[in-house]
Amino acid sequence: MIISLMGNSNNLQDCLNLLYVVFAFCSALFLGGLKAVTVGPIAGLILIIGNVGIILGLFPAHVYWTVYTLVKTNGFDEPLKVAILLALPALFGIWLGLSIAGSVLVGVGYGFFTPWVSAFEAFRHDDESKRFIHCIVDGTWETVKGSCTVVRDFADICYSSYPQYLKELRESPASNELQPLRLVHVPGCIMIGIMGLIVDVPLYTAIAVVKSPYMLFKGWFRLIHDLLSREGPFLETACIPIAGLTILLWPIVVVGSIIVAIFSSVFIGLYGSVIVYQERSFRRGFAYVITMVAEFDEYTNDWLYLREGTVLPRPRYRKKKVSGSSEFSVEGKHSAGSRTGSASAEAPAMLMPSLAHSRSVREAIQEVKMVQIWESMMSTCEMRGKELLDTSVITPADLYEWLKAKDGNDSAIVGVGLPCYSLFQTLLYSIKVSSNGLLLLDAVEVTYFNRPKDKLLDWFFNPVMVLKEQIRAIKLGDDEVRFLEKVILFGSNTRRMEGWDNGSLLPQDPLRAAQIQGISRRMIGMVRSVSKLPTYRRRFRQVVKTIISYSVEKEVPHRSSSMRSVASIESV
Repeated sequence: MIISLMGNSNNLQDCLNLLYVVFAFCSALFLGGLKAVTVGPIAGLILIIGNVGIILGLFPAHVYWTVYTLVKTNGFDEPLKVAILLALPALFGIWLGLSIAGSVLVGVGYGFFTPWVSAFEAFRHDDESKRFIHCIVDGTWETVKGSCTVVRDFADICYSSYPQYLKELRESPASNELQPLRLVHVPGCIMIGIMGLIVDVPLYTAIAVVKSPYMLFKGWFRLIHDLLSREGPFLETACIPIAGLTILLWPIVVVGSIIVAIFSSVFIGLYGSVIVYQERSFRRGFAYVITMVAEFDEYTNDWLYLREGTVLPRPRYRKKKVSGSSEFSVEGKHSAGSRTGSASAEAPAMLMPSLAHSRSVREAIQEVKMVQIWESMMSTCEMRGKELLDTSVITPADLYEWLKAKDGNDSAIVGVGLPCYSLFQTLLYSIKVSSNGLLLLDAVEVTYFNRPKDKLLDWFFNPVMVLKEQIRAIKLGDDEVRFLEKVILFGSNTRRMEGWDNGSLLPQDPLRAAQIQGISRRMIGMVRSVSKLPTYRRRFRQVVKTIISYSVEKEVPHRSSSMRSVASIESV
C-alpha cells in the first residue's frame, strides 16, 4: 500500500499537505494559547483600566457639556429640553453601565484573541522558513501597543469628537420645520422610553437566544462544507489553519451576536421617545415598540435563511416617511417604503456573519481594503499640505494652531480646510480621467464593485460618489474651480481668501454661485463627520507633524535650530 501511495504523486502530495495542515494547526493552537495567557492579561488590563479611567474621569465634563449644550441650543423648544433633562440621569446611567461593560468585554476579547489569531496568521507569510518564528513573535508586543492605541483613540472620541458634536449642535441654526413639543407629550416620551426598555430588551434577548442554535449549527455546516469541498477560506492551504480556528471559535461568535443584540435593543427601545416627539402621538410610540420586535425577528430570519417575514404584529407607527440626513442617509437591504412605516436608519442590528457561500481568499484580496483608503487619504493630505505650504497658502503657524487645539479660523483651515481641499483634488482628478469611482494616490481605483463591504464606509462613500457626479454635471470652469478651492480651504475666513491670489473669479450668476456654495457646504460636512471617527485625529495629527517637520527642514538652516523645532513638535 505504501508503494502504491508513493507511486501516486497526487496522493503523496495530498498526504503531505494534510500533515502540514495538522502540524500548522496544532502548533498555532498551542503557541497562540500560550501567547494569549501571557500577553492577554497585560493588554486587556491596559485597555480596561484606560477606557474605564477615561469614562469615569470625563464623566463630570460630559454631564456639564451635555447640559450646557441642551440649555444653549436653539434646535429644541423648552418642553423638549425639560423632557431630555428629566431623562438625562437615566441616559447617563445607561452610558456608564454599557460603556464600562463594553470596555471589559473588548479588553478581554482583544487581549486574549489577538495574540492567538496572530499565531495562525503567521502561516500566511510567503517565507516558509520564518513562519515558525512569526508564529512565536507576532501578536506579542503588537497587541500591547494596539491596546494603548485603542485607549488613545477612545480618549479622542470622548475628549474631542463628542465636544465637537455638541458645539456643532449649539451653533446650528434652528430648523424652520421644528414643531414645538407640547407639555402633554413629555410624560408620553418618558413612558415610551421606559416601555421600550421593558419590552424590547427582553424580547430581543429571547429572539437572539432562541435562534442562536440555528446560527451555531448552520455556521458550522457552512464552514465544514467549505472545508470538505476546499471552497472559500479553505481554498488556499496556508489559510486552512485560520479557517480551522474559525470553526473552533464559532460558538464565541454566536455568543457575541447575542450580546450585541442585547446592547442594541437598549438604544432601539429608547428611540421610542423620539417617535413620540416626531409623531406627536403616544399610540404611535407604542406601535414603534411593538414593530421593532417584529422587525428584529424578520431581520434574523433573513440572515439565518429561515421563513420569510414574521408572524409577530407590526403596526404602522409613521404617518409619513421621515427624511433622514440628506448627506449621509444610506438605504439598507430593504427600502423604507417596503416596510410598514420604518426607516432604514432605524432597522435593528445584530452582529451576524453571513452564512452564504464564502469567497476564496484570493477573491477577497482583490478588494480594496479599508486600510488602503485610510492610508491614501492621509498621504494625499500630507502631499497637498506640503504643496500649500510651499506656495505660502498655509503657514507653519496654522499647523501649530491646530496641534494646540485652539479655537479660531486658523485651526479650522488645517483641521477642516486641508482635508476638504485634498478630497476636492481627488474628485477632480477622478473626473478628469473618467474614473467610475475614486482614483487614489497610489493609482488604486475604488468603485462600487471592489470597495470594502463595510457599512461605515457606505455612509461616506455613497455621498462622496453623489458629490462627484454633481461636480461633473455642473462642469466647473477653471476660474470656478479655483474659487471653490478658496471656499473649501478657508471657509468663512474672508481675510485669508482675499490674501490668496490664485486667479479665481466670483461667479456672477447667482445660481452658479449657490451651486458652488452648496458643494462646499456638503464637502465640509463630510469632512467634519469623518473627523469624529476613531483613529482619524491620531493619524491626522501625525500628518500635521510631518508637514511641520518638512517646513522646518526646508526653512531652518542650522541643525541645532532644526532639532529644537522638531523637539517642540513632539512635545505638543
